Amino acid sequence: MSESAQKSYDYATADFNAVYRGGELLGDTGITRVPWDVGEPQPGVIEFERRGRIRGDVLDAGCGLGDNAVFLAARGYRVTAVDAASTAIERAVERAAGRPGGADIEFAVADATSLTEYAGRFDTLLDSALFHTLDADGRRRYAAALRRAGRPGAWLDMLCFAAVPGGMPEPLSVSEQTVRQVLTDAGWTVTELTQAVYWGVAEATRTFLEKTGTQVEIDDKGRTQLPVWSVLAERS
Repeated sequence: MSESAQKSYDYATADFNAVYRGGELLGDTGITRVPWDVGEPQPGVIEFERRGRIRGDVLDAGCGLGDNAVFLAARGYRVTAVDAASTAIERAVERAAGRPGGADIEFAVADATSLTEYAGRFDTLLDSALFHTLDADGRRRYAAALRRAGRPGAWLDMLCFAAVPGGMPEPLSVSEQTVRQVLTDAGWTVTELTQAVYWGVAEATRTFLEKTGTQVEIDDKGRTQLPVWSVLAERS
């Protein structure tokens, strides 16, 4: 597809409940399967835990189907997992049942750009690919909501699509400058920002990638290897 013919989409109109039910996520993208459902925790989340970046009460914001939450709960962390999509939460509860730590997770439907009911509750706030799905105003409100939900000195561990070659198209991907500015303005101190990898289901996004002219790396297990910013921040 030529550059002039490449399609663009209004990502703010994505219907997350629909895709969790097998419907279309966004317009005519052909995404009718959850593209981030790889059935296991994201490598970036595993790395956060390995590095000792998880402590105390944990909020998994935009938890999706709950694999990251289950991973952390199985390691003894107290996890609250929220998502704005009620269907995601229903399926996450079902998936967690019977898995180590799954019964101990507090799942809830909640708007991550508000989180008023969770003020001052968490020591660690985890975002595995939510920030980049929001528009500019949503990102600002979300960063502020996370800060409100954190206790003094709380940690934020975040993975978001990086606006770099081989990544998702903008505005679905975010520049390093934008990440730093939004978090700083919301009262976070960014202590580390590096590039990492986020797994996706290549077959679920094949049509979308073709229509947007996006070329990404795919591994031998059929997973997209998407570049993300791995961000560590502290509540100022």
